[in-house]
Amino acid sequence: MLDANIVEGTVHVVDDDPSFRTALERRLRTAGYMVATYPSAEQLLNDLSDYRGLGCIILDVRLPGLSGPELQGRLRALGSTLPILFVTGYPDIPTTVNTIKAGAEDFLVKPINSDQLLRAIERAIVRHRTLRELEADDHVFRARHLTLTPRQRQVLQLVVRGKQNKQIAHQLGATERTIKAHRHDVMEKMEARSVAELAIAAHVSDVPTSRLRETRLII
Repeated sequence: MLDANIVEGTVHVVDDDPSFRTALERRLRTAGYMVATYPSAEQLLNDLSDYRGLGCIILDVRLPGLSGPELQGRLRALGSTLPILFVTGYPDIPTTVNTIKAGAEDFLVKPINSDQLLRAIERAIVRHRTLRELEADDHVFRARHLTLTPRQRQVLQLVVRGKQNKQIAHQLGATERTIKAHRHDVMEKMEARSVAELAIAAHVSDVPTSRLRETRLII
């Protein structure tokens, strides 16, 4: 049994082999996961049209109709962040490489070792949780950025480029005292305790500064 803090979310199993789906569902439910099974890629697309929960997808490569890699492409186009674990009984290097390049979490070969599978699912769900937390931060930072006045946004752009108050004042044609006040308000509204935190918030908010585009800050 996995740790209770890890066992959360739904594992979506897509495979046209009913015996494999049944066996896998039984094993995952024993491990504490919620499980949903689908005999085809099309059915998963229909059922997940409004799914916003935590989880991952276990996806067979070879499926009737829409294949596993084709479903992966559809899900990416729809903006799904659910990690995908591909499974197959007929592995080939090009398919493995292409699905991993397209963002697959893992590629497992049948028959699948139970412990290996559970570890892969655990990693996938942890990653999905992290992605969702980053998305939540993204919305928060964007909402904060919208509270800034046009002048405060100008000051923000220059601060994260490393400009000092005196330089900003000269560039914007304002007094240094005024810039200090704007800078203080920007820090408060963005809830940043340092210029580094402000730069991260600005990057997530997609503030159009050349410095941010050059450094590609990672959060």
